[in-house]
Amino acid sequence: MHKLQALLDNNVKWAEGITREDPEFFRRLSEAQSPEYLWIGCSDSRVPANEIVGLLPGEIFVHRNIANLVVHTDFNCMSVIEFSVKVLKVKHIIVCGHYGCGGVKAAVDNTSHGLIDNWLYSIKNLYYRNKYRMDTLQSEEARHNYLCELNVTQQVKNVAHSHVVQDAWSRGQDLTVHGWIYSLKDGLVNDLGIDIHSPDDLADEYRVNNTPQDS
Repeated sequence: MHKLQALLDNNVKWAEGITREDPEFFRRLSEAQSPEYLWIGCSDSRVPANEIVGLLPGEIFVHRNIANLVVHTDFNCMSVIEFSVKVLKVKHIIVCGHYGCGGVKAAVDNTSHGLIDNWLYSIKNLYYRNKYRMDTLQSEEARHNYLCELNVTQQVKNVAHSHVVQDAWSRGQDLTVHGWIYSLKDGLVNDLGIDIHSPDDLADEYRVNNTPQDS
């Protein structure tokens, strides 16, 4: 139990430190949250969203799961996106993966890992769809890093393909989806240059027609 008590003690020190720096911080925080960003990241304990980008609690809304996947049948993730877009009115949705992702590695190592294999199946498909490019890379690390980047790219598209995001665009809401990846080796975030601002950035087959139909 002493280890758990250490966490509680750390919490007290943290709260006291914040209060010394800004006596009104927790009062403001308790009244409302108004973040401009939704962060969809990996559950990996080495990738803490707030700390990476230097934001305080209340400044970024966070959803994390293994391998930062956005699956349209995952009601948890879809509910987070809907709440952040419709209620919080975030302006940016950031999908942030990381190099060295164990989930990405597990998806393609041909070993049974149990229930998680079902969750990671889409990454396996992504790997085989791009195998020709993967095979040109010289090292296992390079192939793994490239697949981590491909996964972020695909999840950005999955966010943009969702009805929630496209409905927001149809209402004229200012909303952009971004793809980033984090390096555990140096602590730096790499912007992959994937920014989707509107349905115009999507392939025709993925655009949702939000025009009311005649009865």
